[in-house]
Amino acid sequence: MTSTKITIASDHAGYSLKTHLVEFIQKNYPEIEITDFGCDNSTDSVHYPDLASLVCNSINQGNSERGILICGSGVGMSIAANRHKGIRASLCNELLSARLTRQHNNSNVLCLGNWLVTPKLAEEIFAIWFKTEYEGGRHQIRIELLG
Repeated sequence: MTSTKITIASDHAGYSLKTHLVEFIQKNYPEIEITDFGCDNSTDSVHYPDLASLVCNSINQGNSERGILICGSGVGMSIAANRHKGIRASLCNELLSARLTRQHNNSNVLCLGNWLVTPKLAEEIFAIWFKTEYEGGRHQIRIELLG
């Protein structure tokens, strides 16, 4: 079985959901090698753009195939991640977006908001996002237009 390398990071507001997802993935997805870039607690304020850069750089350097970023709303992380060339970060707060962002956009970074999704919903979003295949075809032309 080939492993998939996924990096994950959160700011302080996303710490509890990140911790939950790391444990969930390690327990339920033996084919995933997950690397946690922090943060390490929910009390010390950290800068989400720095953590988003760690995950995006890991993908762009070929050290991981996909990433997960979590902050309070997920919005800050998605904005920060999408500033990186080659990154297609998608904020998903429900299941349909998780599927469509993989099928149509070949999303390589999943962004979640700790204040907006429950741990159980985050598990379901991740499962769909991880398992859904990119359709390619007409969608590839649009991705290429992104530069």
